[in-house]
Amino acid sequence: MLVYQDILTGDELLSDSFPYKEIENGIRGVDDQAIKVVDIVDTFRLQEQPAFDKKQFVTYMKRYIKNLTPKLETAKQETFKKNIEGATKFLLAKLKDLQFFVGESMHDDGSLVFAYYKDGATNPTFLYFPYGLKEVKC
Repeated sequence: MLVYQDILTGDELLSDSFPYKEIENGIRGVDDQAIKVVDIVDTFRLQEQPAFDKKQFVTYMKRYIKNLTPKLETAKQETFKKNIEGATKFLLAKLKDLQFFVGESMHDDGSLVFAYYKDGATNPTFLYFPYGLKEVKC
């Protein structure tokens, strides 16, 4: 099994037991099949954060890009820089519909996990920046 950890905090945020696909500019989407609790939130002990307004979100993204870029290999830095602007615009367009989560450590400089209910779905779709995750074999 593969577990995906936040590069900046070491928090486990996802595993390959939750199938994912690329949705927009490198953003990974995971549909959760919740019964009584949202499995991803429960499994990885994600902590919900208050909603961001546009200014707060842009400030967070600038800080995240600044912190993550030096931790990436040179080839990944270029791809990250190319995709992050489109990904940010995609998320800004959905900002009012998003829920925000951080990992168990609640470190505010780490990767955020975003959740939203697309097109009236009963189960949330979780969004991740794959550049901020590293694979760890368990």
